[in-house]
Amino acid sequence: MEKINVAVAQVASVFADKAACIAKAANAIAEAGAQGADLVLLPEAFIPGYPRGFAYGAYVGNRSPAGRQDFARFWKASLTVNDAETRPLRAAARAAGVYAVVGVSERSDAGNGGTLYNSMLYLGPKGDILGAHRKLMPTGSERLIWGSGDGSTLTAVESPFGTIGGLICWENYMPLARTAMYAKGVGIYLAPTADQRDSWQATLRHIACEGRCFVLGCNQYFEKSMYPRDLALIDELADLPEVLCRGGSAIIDPFGDYVCPPLYGEEGILYAELDLNKIHEGHLDFDVVGHYSRPDVFKLSVDEAPNPAVTAADVVAT
Repeated sequence: MEKINVAVAQVASVFADKAACIAKAANAIAEAGAQGADLVLLPEAFIPGYPRGFAYGAYVGNRSPAGRQDFARFWKASLTVNDAETRPLRAAARAAGVYAVVGVSERSDAGNGGTLYNSMLYLGPKGDILGAHRKLMPTGSERLIWGSGDGSTLTAVESPFGTIGGLICWENYMPLARTAMYAKGVGIYLAPTADQRDSWQATLRHIACEGRCFVLGCNQYFEKSMYPRDLALIDELADLPEVLCRGGSAIIDPFGDYVCPPLYGEEGILYAELDLNKIHEGHLDFDVVGHYSRPDVFKLSVDEAPNPAVTAADVVAT
């Protein structure tokens, strides 16, 4: 197919309320489908929200009981990728007939299930789970909340519109991670984020030029007053501005030009029809993993095997 209709949903989470976030995500998917979208992208950690501004009472050498309380609340509001918890999202994608990619805080079902991951969940138009990407390197203080993914979740999804894939927020500053995704043939590159800075727009436009791909950037618009007032450490936000994240969702073509310029200051959904021929037009003079790659000089090895902490081979009888 030569064209795809896409939607980027700049919507705010209902923080730490899993059911409400799932319902809001399902509504955004339904709205995008009703407007003719084939693919809809939601923000980073939309379910159950990105904990912007919180330190969870942690500093070197100490963690506070109140911080542990708030973290436990966030942990319980995170979801596992199983039939029960993702069923409403899968049903929404199926009813709308769309590919939907949703940022989630994923609770591991391995071991005692203690670790959370910052993940992108890929849903298909038949209501199936097509894959999940776990952020390889949580940024800064995010490492207090989320663990690191491994190469087995460098997800790329084949569709009638070509290959869909991407990375989360500052993973996109990792040149080798980007190259690994380009090598998968990604033509629709997804970059959900929590970064509202002007410099993030330069990153999105650079990826589009470098990868000769369409880039969908998705952020939230979020205000301090949207946080629940009964969080144990709500006072950690006292000195922060009311608008904690102004947004900045955008859609960019393979030449780095805006199809939809950044949306700031409000919730909303961006829509665009993308001409996929522009991807091939861009390859006339640049192909980052093809005729411009110089494999005689540069090599990249990517380990996409699962890397669990414990395997059966590690257990030796004594």
